[in-house]
Amino acid sequence: MTEHGWGRRAGLAGAALGVVAAGVAVERLTVHRSVRRRARLALDAAGPYGTLRGTPGTAVADDGTELHYEIDEPAEPSGDKPADTRSRLGKALRGGGRTRAPLTVVFSHGYCLTQDAWHFQRAALRELPGVRAVYWDQRSHGRSERGRAHLATDGTTPVSIERLGRDLKAVLDAAAPEGPLILVGHSMGGMTMMALAAQYPEEVAERVVGAAFVGTSAGGLGEVTYGLPAAGVTVLRRFVPGVLKALASHSALVERGRAATADLLAGLVKHYSFGDTGSVDPAVARFAERLIESTPIDVVAEFYPAFHAHEKREALAAFAHCPALVIAGDRDLLTPQAHSEAIAAALPESRLEIVPETGHLLMLERPELLNERLLGLLAAATAPTGRRSARRR
Repeated sequence: MTEHGWGRRAGLAGAALGVVAAGVAVERLTVHRSVRRRARLALDAAGPYGTLRGTPGTAVADDGTELHYEIDEPAEPSGDKPADTRSRLGKALRGGGRTRAPLTVVFSHGYCLTQDAWHFQRAALRELPGVRAVYWDQRSHGRSERGRAHLATDGTTPVSIERLGRDLKAVLDAAAPEGPLILVGHSMGGMTMMALAAQYPEEVAERVVGAAFVGTSAGGLGEVTYGLPAAGVTVLRRFVPGVLKALASHSALVERGRAATADLLAGLVKHYSFGDTGSVDPAVARFAERLIESTPIDVVAEFYPAFHAHEKREALAAFAHCPALVIAGDRDLLTPQAHSEAIAAALPESRLEIVPETGHLLMLERPELLNERLLGLLAAATAPTGRRSARRR
């Protein structure tokens, strides 16, 4: 592509986002750039988000890519805590319930995020005796290695959701090779769970006793409007893949330019991540921004085509045997609530909840609510019902 053609495509795609970007820019004209920069640095220094760490490990994907995961082992029970729901659930998980092998909850994060996006859920589960948790970074994200299959073809082979499902299988084999599982996935992480089910339905039927689908989709993402006018969406769908590919080929220049566009990026992140932007803790908003801006532009470009190709409605049948939580924000512009409603309709044991005034990063915007719903899923998954029991390995 010529420099002229690359610039023309970038301009057209940029125009499609103009409605959102204009509002973001006006908001930021009232504060000097240096003041905003100092504020970001202060939030980075003060915010504790993303600092929780577990026992590290490495899983090896089928193409040799090394996937980083961390394990939080079960907390020791405390004798001075009241006998509330958490304590009763902890007792069941320690052996008073229907299973002997430890229950492992596996968290899969979304596009342009890392395992640290589960910060609030990680903090909550650490207080719950009997729960073993695994957090992992998807390939090319966080501490995981850049996808080797992509690099081996000089960047011409995009990633697929199917490959991410195989990656999750590699993580399970390495970090949780036995015992019952609860799978939790946000956005791309939920799609990864579906890809696992499509390729390893027996594994899901045998071991998965609960599933949580957070702001995700089983297909049809090519029809999402992102809250833009119809004309803008048409432009985006036509030109964004090419623009991203062109940007990836100029990745060094783009990464240097990110600092100059930090204010605009911050506004766009906030707009597309949260439903009630006025009530979001500035430190949490900055944390989300940090997670997203840490994803290299060539990784953004590599993963983008996978979402339009994603179609896993039939794979949901593998989760029909177990309790499921399907939850999304009513202001989610990336995976709108209709996608969660479709997932819930395919899962007879599911609980659907659409959270008011909430956007795509529900786990950061409404952490207390999601934590409580996950606690409810844990209780349902460990209930002594024969239909929901998984064979022990």
